[in-house]
Amino acid sequence: MQTNIPKTSEALSALMRADFTTQWRNRKSFMLILLVPVVILVSWQGIINKIGAAFAFSTCITIGLMAIGLMGYSNSIARDREKGVFQRLRVSPVPSWTIMVSRLSVQLAMILLLTILVFIAGFYVDHVSITPAGYALAFLAAIAGGAVYLGLGQVIVGLIKNPETVNSTTRLVYFLFIMVGMFSDFSALDEQASGTVKLVNNIVKWSPYGCVKRILLASMEPGTWNMDCTNALLLTFGYAVLLSAIGIRKFKWSTK
Repeated sequence: MQTNIPKTSEALSALMRADFTTQWRNRKSFMLILLVPVVILVSWQGIINKIGAAFAFSTCITIGLMAIGLMGYSNSIARDREKGVFQRLRVSPVPSWTIMVSRLSVQLAMILLLTILVFIAGFYVDHVSITPAGYALAFLAAIAGGAVYLGLGQVIVGLIKNPETVNSTTRLVYFLFIMVGMFSDFSALDEQASGTVKLVNNIVKWSPYGCVKRILLASMEPGTWNMDCTNALLLTFGYAVLLSAIGIRKFKWSTK
């Protein structure tokens, strides 16, 4: 009896179809993730002219990227691991790397969709826009920033096996990132801020949140790109590689 082992390309294609189908069936949950940054952008309609379109866009996209990486990706990985999905896939005749590439392809599509929705909401609801070059560079920056939060989500799901604990941990980290990040964003506009506040702002500036936000902001206004933005980009790549390496190393295919 001869066993036909599918080609790697065929296996990857089948996995991607299955993952995209599963994502579509769970569309209510991922639509909520995509709507949060859009709702925030619409609620800022009265102040966008003061803070600038690029600032508003970059903040909302950063918040959306955090939601995708922390609450979308990590929770789906933890849920499927608990159900034994990965354990069954690993005994099938497909390379292990195709399983994660398929999952990451879904998240890449989510990142691009999120960015498009934010730009559409900004144009049609808030009546603000940026240059064509800004739009193009923003997509590249969103992918780089998304890699950071996917890596962070991978670390959480790698260190924690229980899906309920993963869920609560990602929500806590997401909330802290938003609160500290947005506090830093708006307090940085205050020239009378205290020394402690300025120190916190400087720490946040070079944190994953600050670096992703900075490269998004600068990509939408290419003329403002400077050495700080280049350093932020390098740190973004560094965060993505470091977090992904830790998350992959610690990840277990089953909860046993």
